[in-house]
Amino acid sequence: MHKQNQIEILNTKIDNFSMQETLDVIQRSIHNNQQIHHVVVNAGKIVAMQKDPELRKSVNESDLINADGQAVVWASKILNKPLKERVAGIDLMTNLVAKAHQNNWKIFFFGAKEEVVKKVLDTYSKKYTKEIIAGYRNGYFKKEDEKRIAQEIANSGANILFVAISTPTKENFLYQNKELLKNVNFIMGVGGSFDVIAGKVKRAPVWMQKYGLEWFYRFLQEPKRMWKRYLLGNSKFIWLILKEKFSNKK
Repeated sequence: MHKQNQIEILNTKIDNFSMQETLDVIQRSIHNNQQIHHVVVNAGKIVAMQKDPELRKSVNESDLINADGQAVVWASKILNKPLKERVAGIDLMTNLVAKAHQNNWKIFFFGAKEEVVKKVLDTYSKKYTKEIIAGYRNGYFKKEDEKRIAQEIANSGANILFVAISTPTKENFLYQNKELLKNVNFIMGVGGSFDVIAGKVKRAPVWMQKYGLEWFYRFLQEPKRMWKRYLLGNSKFIWLILKEKFSNKK
């Protein structure tokens, strides 16, 4: 479909699409009743993929892969494979909810705590209409429940599925259950996006997003939980990018 627009960074495939191009591909797919398995990558996920072959496979075999982190866009430029722009998962999700309202698509919301996912439904029902909701489920389940949950989503009549669960669980869930979910046109992992929509976590100001400091704003809100992911993960990412940059010069 679009593989000529793909670049590779640290064994991670990324589609070189703008937000608008990404939305166009998704809209076309839903209108043609085809399925797109979507994933976003940021510095932390790319670092995790270096040592996790299952996650690497789940990401690289997706149909559409966007760069969610500004650091990934900068890295693409350092490696002379410039990406057009960052396509943040949460921004893509909010754009698609608006399009669902315009096009009479239905969405299944899967993930986060019960009160968080209910608040997301409440927020979007008030902003648009309840008609966009195909169903919902919180993100707490056992591995043996996965097939049943995937079947429940498939039977809901949803055109879009958003999965707000942490990495690598959401990536592996979507990859392993893609066939069961084949009637859902667009399946996407959205990480902590439900927490932001529900008002549980604040999103960084636009200027911080622009300068790639969104991770730092998130770290300041939950330092105990986030220090390892961001400080260690980001340092490792920078080191790996520089290593690739200078090894290619030899």
